[in-house]
Amino acid sequence: QVQLVESGGGLVQTGGSLRLSCATSGGAFSIWVMGWFRQAPGKQRELVATISRGGTTYYDDSVKGRFTISRDNANKTVYLQMNSLKLEDTGVYYCSIRPGSTWNYWGQGTQVTVSS
Repeated sequence: QVQLVESGGGLVQTGGSLRLSCATSGGAFSIWVMGWFRQAPGKQRELVATISRGGTTYYDDSVKGRFTISRDNANKTVYLQMNSLKLEDTGVYYCSIRPGSTWNYWGQGTQVTVSS
């Protein structure tokens, strides 16, 4: 059974940094596309960044240049380094797996709160 566990969220001031981790188990991590999503209060969940099994990355325009997604295949973990955080980055951050064409597995989420 595939499981994902996010960690690293917290409260940070604007301009600060956080590093999120997503540890996975129960599957072939190295071949999956991994992604980070976030959901702000009252808004739909949105895609933040993805990383392919070969390391190709994608970023939403709102985080480009500030966030970095990376993966450690040996430890089956994906990371999201978030720098220069803004108030609008506040939300629950989820990692997910896309083994095929859809995002099939989700973690429980980790709260990120950016304050002024």
